[in-house]
Amino acid sequence: MPTVKIPPVLRSYTADQTEVSVDGETVGAVLESLAVAHPEIREQLFSPEGDLNRYVNVYLNDEDVRVLGGLDTAAGSDDTVVILPAMAGGSVRS
Repeated sequence: MPTVKIPPVLRSYTADQTEVSVDGETVGAVLESLAVAHPEIREQLFSPEGDLNRYVNVYLNDEDVRVLGGLDTAAGSDDTVVILPAMAGGSVRS
């Protein structure tokens, strides 16, 4: 069963779990299983159309899935899926 690493900003949706093991044979299926197990995380990951939100970066074993097969990338039982929401903003120190 693949493991999903949950970043701190999304842990409130997974009862503060840092990692969650879920079923899925592709990265997309793994993320869908995560959303079924923790419904409140769905809108953080997916658009209303079901696409991955553009500010969410997903890695499979340290490889960006965008350079692999996207959400159709195969995921095995020993694989780790990492969710990294993009960060923006900041302030200028005076």
